[in-house]
Amino acid sequence: MKISRYLIELGATFAAYVVALLVSNGLLTALEPDHALRPFIALLPMLPAAAVCWSVIRQVRRVDEMQRMIQFEALAIAFAATALSTFSYGFLESVGFPKLSMFAVWPLMAGFWIVGGVIARRRYR
Repeated sequence: MKISRYLIELGATFAAYVVALLVSNGLLTALEPDHALRPFIALLPMLPAAAVCWSVIRQVRRVDEMQRMIQFEALAIAFAATALSTFSYGFLESVGFPKLSMFAVWPLMAGFWIVGGVIARRRYR
């Protein structure tokens, strides 16, 4: 089984993200709470996260027009569903529901992207 260039790129960038996350967390634990570099160290994992995004963009550019259309529709569904979900939950927070971290948004969007991909693929079968 041949591993595609995309999976190699994506795997490498995710691995770099995990390493940066571990390094960042270790350094943040070791530094004083008011250290001036803490914001920069906290954002360190975003460098490989940007590389993950770039890998996905490169893959979308490599695929044919039909796959691009499917991904576009999947992302449109994910965008709309994430917007509706986060706004709805924001209103629920105003009536006492627990506050959620912004870290919850990306997994929600990724899940909706997968669902959107299934819906879009079924449309073009």
